[in-house]
Amino acid sequence: MNNTAASPMSTATSSSGRSTGKSVSFAAELQSMMFSLGDSRRPLHETAVLVEDVVHTQLINLLQQAAEVSQLRGARVISAEDLLFLIRKDKKKLRRLLKYMFFRDYKSKIVKGIDEDDLLEDKLSGSNNANKRQKIAQDFLNSIDQTGELLAMFEDDEIDEVKQERMERAERQTRIMDSAQYAEFCESRQLSFSKKASKFRDWLDCSSLEIKPNVVAMEILAYLAYETVAQLVDLALLVRQDMVTKAGDPFSHAISATFIQYHSSAEGSCLRSYPDSPENTPPPTPSTPSSGSQLSGRTTSGSLGNGSAGQDSAKTKQRKRKKSTAACGVEAHSDAIQPCHIREAVRRYGHKIGPLSPFTSAYRRNGMAFLAC
Repeated sequence: MNNTAASPMSTATSSSGRSTGKSVSFAAELQSMMFSLGDSRRPLHETAVLVEDVVHTQLINLLQQAAEVSQLRGARVISAEDLLFLIRKDKKKLRRLLKYMFFRDYKSKIVKGIDEDDLLEDKLSGSNNANKRQKIAQDFLNSIDQTGELLAMFEDDEIDEVKQERMERAERQTRIMDSAQYAEFCESRQLSFSKKASKFRDWLDCSSLEIKPNVVAMEILAYLAYETVAQLVDLALLVRQDMVTKAGDPFSHAISATFIQYHSSAEGSCLRSYPDSPENTPPPTPSTPSSGSQLSGRTTSGSLGNGSAGQDSAKTKQRKRKKSTAACGVEAHSDAIQPCHIREAVRRYGHKIGPLSPFTSAYRRNGMAFLAC
């Protein structure tokens, strides 16, 4: 999709843009989703909050553009046609959305108790009476398709490389899991925004919209929200892989300035949190001279007589400093996706490369491209 949305990291529009939805948070659910998509077993809360901020900002901008399209059509609600129109230029993601809509129809008919053989016959015969969502998509794409490439997606059985890569990553992730971890992983994979429809609607603050989305549009928005989370995790894992120093790689030093700036500030905060670290230990203050020679003599004799005790205390402090420095290093180099990985992933995704990139509009240069469409 060529339209862009305002970046949630450059401005405060994302946090201030929430009114009613600000009290509703999906941070806990996002942590589980990120774990099922390839993050560590305990994703960082601050990373989940940042992902939530990005997803919320993009969906709000997507809703605004869908409302504009709906007004141009003269409709009173935001429907699936408006979202399909916005996503029409990205063929791979449109094909993925069409498959999702087909499986939603399939699931609804399974719940209603229709026989599986009848479902296969309906698919082979092209019957659209039972396929509510698929019929909506096919009728709309038929009305705007002049070349036939959009309608050809209904018959296309091409393997989705992105989905295949995610499944292979999940398979590698589960190889080292025990039964308890695998059960938790399976529960995390079943989470989605569509399973909490009322909370998702409150999160988007749909009650304050003049043109509200209908049920099918909310299903598509929930799907696009999950796809945005999945793509953020995919890109963040690639960023984290690029940040690992490789021996013999002449370009290993050429990392993003944003990543360097974030880590320098993170190390500084880590040192402030551990005052015993060697870099953060102030020099000793000079003591005032004693008034009596007897006191100085006692001090001298005590220090000479208990030299081993002084050395032990120095070794103890040194061990504490090493432990604090090690703890700081473990925190900075955790296996979990860091917020800097998400920021760098969004920066790379919106980066324009090419001879015409300087001539793009200011709105496009300062904005952030949609991740899900």
